[in-house]
Amino acid sequence: MSDGFHSLDQADPLCRMSADELASGYRAGTFSPFDVTKACLAQAEEIDPVFNAFTFLDHEGALEAARASEARWVEGAPLSAVDGIPATLKDIVWVKGWPTRFGSLVTSDAPQSEDAPSVQLMRAAGVVFLGQTTTPEFGWKAVTDSKAFGITRNPHNPAMTPGGSSGGAAIAAALGAGVFHLGTDGGGSIRIPSSFCGITGLKPTFSRVPAYPASPFGTVAHIGPMCRNARDTAAMLKAMSGRDRRDWNQGEGQLAPLEDPATAITGSRIGYWTVPPAGKVDAEVAALVDAQMRRLEAAGAVIETFDLPADDLLETFHKHWFSGAAARLAPYGPAEREKIDPGLREIAGTGAAYDAKTLVAAQVERAEFGARMDMALADLDFILSPAVTVPAFEAGLEVPAGSGLQRWTEWASFSFPINLTQQPAGVVPCGKTEAGLPVGLQIIGARGQDAKVLSFMAAIEGM
Repeated sequence: MSDGFHSLDQADPLCRMSADELASGYRAGTFSPFDVTKACLAQAEEIDPVFNAFTFLDHEGALEAARASEARWVEGAPLSAVDGIPATLKDIVWVKGWPTRFGSLVTSDAPQSEDAPSVQLMRAAGVVFLGQTTTPEFGWKAVTDSKAFGITRNPHNPAMTPGGSSGGAAIAAALGAGVFHLGTDGGGSIRIPSSFCGITGLKPTFSRVPAYPASPFGTVAHIGPMCRNARDTAAMLKAMSGRDRRDWNQGEGQLAPLEDPATAITGSRIGYWTVPPAGKVDAEVAALVDAQMRRLEAAGAVIETFDLPADDLLETFHKHWFSGAAARLAPYGPAEREKIDPGLREIAGTGAAYDAKTLVAAQVERAEFGARMDMALADLDFILSPAVTVPAFEAGLEVPAGSGLQRWTEWASFSFPINLTQQPAGVVPCGKTEAGLPVGLQIIGARGQDAKVLSFMAAIEGM
């Protein structure tokens, strides 16, 4: 990396393959899960000094799991279609035998005694875990830097942020350090880095992927897949989805299956959402998304203007998010708080000052908005929008320099409303700015219709 950059094209060919291609190679004996895992670990070691995507890599554990997967493929008895596919896990979910630091200096470095449900499901499918990826402290903001692990950088320009809070996962995906990458999304933390890094990601319908322990940020927080294409994203979602009784929020209902038929662009009814509840849309972002919408219309999609059916959503979200931050920091005393990101301390202070009436009113506002969005998506197939109001900006900042914005939520305002509604929302690339920075298109579907959203994402990729 003499120029300080590294692209996917420079990676080992084994690092550039999709899950389907890897499974075909395993089946034919052309290469093995061990070969692929070694290549992906080497790629992770190569990129990390520049981009800071990982908190640690589990060479021994990954290679042991890869050998076991290889033996199963040789015997013709893989655990699943994704047995032996290399993956990374964000430093915010429990992994048995690994510490979970949440990007913080105040957390324990003791190894966890059990897997989070999503990790357990993927392990049961034979997925190989390479290591943990970076996050801002407790995943509180939509960029990735922390006192514990430093600044994470964009794969298209290391001076820029990859977004967050799943920034390390997005870099690992973009640069071939694994195929599947677990992210979390409480206000855009899968979709924003997917957009900034030029990959595909999905915030699933809430409770599609089980979560334990429950997030202090409550039911705005989702777990989902981040990959290089929609087909891999769908395969990962299947592997990490299921019922787990540790997750009380899943309830006893059943979501629509993930095997829906392919969705055609022709005839799809689309609401085009262009006015966010906060901030302004960058001109290049708007132009690239407009161009994609014109391509969809030319392909037979029926497009109409869509406006969010609510006001003051920024404040509604802040009341949920800031009170969650207060709960997250409640166990820590003054000495420990001095080690915590000042921005996180600030929003936690605001959240701690809310009274019960304010929080209940915010919950009612959320319910009313969510119901209106459910109604809207009973009449529309999808709502499309820019994924983010801006392209990637300088790494290490919470908001773009000179923007006049105060908090990340003000430029992440195409994402956080859909955490309030719990609907599935995916991101696919739709072009690059003149500076070479990716821009993403957001595809929102009705609750439970994750497969339909993923199918439409794949259709857009195939245009």
